[in-house]
Amino acid sequence: MDPRIREHAEIIVDHSIDLGAGDDLVVQLPSEAADLAVAVHELAGDRGANPVLLNNDDRATRAFLRAGDDEFETPEHRRALYEEADAFVIARSGGNVAEKSDVDPETTAAYNRAMRPVQRERLSKRWCLTQYPTRGHAQLAGMSTDAYENFVWDAVSLDWEAQGEFQQQLVDLLNDADEVRIRSGEGTDLTMSIAGNTAINDVGEENLPGGEVFTAPVKESVTGEVHFDMPLYRQGREIEDVRLRFEDGRVESFSAGRNEAVLAGVFDTDEAARYLGELGIGMNRAIDRLTYNMLFDEKMGDTVHMAVGSAYPETVGEGNEVNESAEHVDMIVDMSEDSVIELDGEVVQRDGTFTFEERD
Repeated sequence: MDPRIREHAEIIVDHSIDLGAGDDLVVQLPSEAADLAVAVHELAGDRGANPVLLNNDDRATRAFLRAGDDEFETPEHRRALYEEADAFVIARSGGNVAEKSDVDPETTAAYNRAMRPVQRERLSKRWCLTQYPTRGHAQLAGMSTDAYENFVWDAVSLDWEAQGEFQQQLVDLLNDADEVRIRSGEGTDLTMSIAGNTAINDVGEENLPGGEVFTAPVKESVTGEVHFDMPLYRQGREIEDVRLRFEDGRVESFSAGRNEAVLAGVFDTDEAARYLGELGIGMNRAIDRLTYNMLFDEKMGDTVHMAVGSAYPETVGEGNEVNESAEHVDMIVDMSEDSVIELDGEVVQRDGTFTFEERD
């Protein structure tokens, strides 16, 4: 086994989920990531934990969704498993990244609504979402298999203590602020209140790799327009050139240069999908290229991302509303040129560089 896989597993078990004796662990990943499953199970045995392995198979999920009639019930047996678990490890992988590209967006939206109670249960436990490198994801990223493996494991094996210290500087600024304004080029000028909410320092725990600082806007405070000029990959389809207009927190109009129907399906999932649940600022400069994988792309330095849909409850302060949706879809703005982030009218980042940062 590649020693980097064992190192990956050790970071998951010890850093991300802090697995201990007696913990009931669910390991959920595709067959392509079998080596990672083996390494995690070995460590679980060493720590005295009790693992259960679930095989995520996109072909099987596609078959189920295409055979359905858009009327899905919440799988209570799966929710029961999640209720009893203490921790989760979920790895993205798979050989064909476009496996579910011929599933109707409305079907996907209906399935996500049915799965929302299961997802909510999982998010209440200790969990880690990570990536196992495969040829399919390497091809999507436009990289050789070897180069992509190096990219993934370099990002996963970052010095998280040092990264956390760097990011904490922005956390402190956000937690002292009430209003954020983001401007970029001619298409983005957006303001939102974050008063009373909490900024989180992502150091590779729930998401591995980490490398962002994120919070939630006050639900009805988002006003203005945003142009997400970096593409995203959703349901096996590439969505490009997304533009949203917000009034009183709600997406009142939207467009996309490619696969707009997929975006429409997101907003049709439920009413809360038309509100922002997250504002994130990428700070991981080890991730220096777009790979069409949001787990990495949203962490890139010189970027801001926003997610329509559900908010993380830990970011929402007492007295503010937690946006609850079956969707959580991140989209990215390139902040490297002609861009500023302002907190209460003071610039904290210009053209990708923070005021507390020295760059060549």
